[in-house]
Amino acid sequence: MMTQARRIRLGAAVACLAASLAAHAATATPGTALDRYLTGLNSLSAAFTQTVTDKNGAQLEAGSGRLLVQRPGKFRWDYQPKDAGAGASGADQRGQVLVADGRNLWFYDRELAQVTVKPVEAALSSTPIVLLSGSAAQLHDSFEISANGARDGLDWVEVKPRSAEADFSRAALGFAGDRLARMVVNDRLGQTVELDFSHSQRNARIDADALKFQPPPGADVIGTPQG
Repeated sequence: MMTQARRIRLGAAVACLAASLAAHAATATPGTALDRYLTGLNSLSAAFTQTVTDKNGAQLEAGSGRLLVQRPGKFRWDYQPKDAGAGASGADQRGQVLVADGRNLWFYDRELAQVTVKPVEAALSSTPIVLLSGSAAQLHDSFEISANGARDGLDWVEVKPRSAEADFSRAALGFAGDRLARMVVNDRLGQTVELDFSHSQRNARIDADALKFQPPPGADVIGTPQG
């Protein structure tokens, strides 16, 4: 089982990177699939399946969830492992939720009944969340974005952070026409997170309450939220 720290790193990397698709089109290389996808994108609602493998390709975890994005700088990433619904209360006690509400970044581990919160600004130096709220100049300085050819029926774009402190070493985004179909994120310890997206809706209407977070009663809260 992954530790909470690893869950935070991988969850933040995946969710923030996916949410970056609703950020600034100016950061993409002109003519790439990412550039075309970003044009006119204000919000996103999508379901996903996720697998995590180690450096040898052995599967560590699998599950599914939902991603909601609202430009600029807000998202909700809700993930449950594959067996979360096996028991009567499994869906309530397994999995993780990551929410950026514009001021705070919240991470809730249901199994541990633990919430970690930090100001969004405090996460900018170590996670891909800089893609959400940074200026075009900051984004260009922080990431390399380039076309990476076509394979498996998808048009691929590669993203690499320039900083050695980022939570991932590289990510590949696969597009089928104007739809984000797949994302593969490699962390710096050799683990790989692969997401396949479905039921994707561009510029979907998103309930504002879904992009807020209130710690559940009894949960241990680490950190102080910004008011």
